[in-house]
Amino acid sequence: MSLILRPMTRADLPEVAALEAEVFGEEAWTPQMLSDELDQQPASRYYLVAVEGGRIAGYAGLLGAGWQGDVLTLAVATGHWGRGIGSALLEALLAEARRRGCTEVFLEVRTDNHRAQRLYRRHDFTEVGIRRGYYQPSGADALVMRRALPPGAEAAGPAGAGAAGPGGDTGEGS
Repeated sequence: MSLILRPMTRADLPEVAALEAEVFGEEAWTPQMLSDELDQQPASRYYLVAVEGGRIAGYAGLLGAGWQGDVLTLAVATGHWGRGIGSALLEALLAEARRRGCTEVFLEVRTDNHRAQRLYRRHDFTEVGIRRGYYQPSGADALVMRRALPPGAEAAGPAGAGAAGPGGDTGEGS
């Protein structure tokens, strides 16, 4: 089955909100929060969905303004884990951050989400700190990670295109 990455639209919000609730539970962004994020596209936000078999299998969002980018959310439906969807979404966000002139990208991921941390480490993110009690309402800690984007570095692929290869709720099920 082929994977298509494309910009997220308002029409995607019901399916994205359902996936958000499935992946992040009580810490999920509300449909209104997701809608508010889309209101900030393209000025400072960039949101993608990964579509496989006509259904949204994942989504991701970036805040990119000035020299710094922030991965705001990245989620993949549990039934689609291990297929490269998280990597494809992350690579598209990094390509967009480069396009916007960002020289570094940050993210937060739950300290107990080892699967997502492995994904980020494979993409050259390193630990820079801990935010105690960051996730609410659980009070779980967040690991802060950073990746430098050297000026002039080639993008991993065109942003928002290609096949597989929440602020702060990043990771496949973080």
